[in-house]
Amino acid sequence: MERTLAKAAVCLDTTRPKLIKQMREKGLLDNHNLPAFPVRDREFLRVKDSHWYHAELGMQYSQSTRVRQPGLAWLAEQLGLALPPIPADHRDVA
Repeated sequence: MERTLAKAAVCLDTTRPKLIKQMREKGLLDNHNLPAFPVRDREFLRVKDSHWYHAELGMQYSQSTRVRQPGLAWLAEQLGLALPPIPADHRDVA
């Protein structure tokens, strides 16, 4: 499961702008909000490439950062944030 920076911020009980600011200060994001070290941090962060067609401007391309599932705990550790407790899974109870 991957999350946008906004959804990861909610999981870490902060806001997207604060999360981005902290990640930039720690050197985890570049000035385009993409992973500063995509190879080193590939287990935790990834770049999502998107494209769409605009009627007047033609093909448009964008990139955004996604936080992988193990990246939540890693981000909390890197930034000194508390990771909220994970709710118990009661699906296997008969």
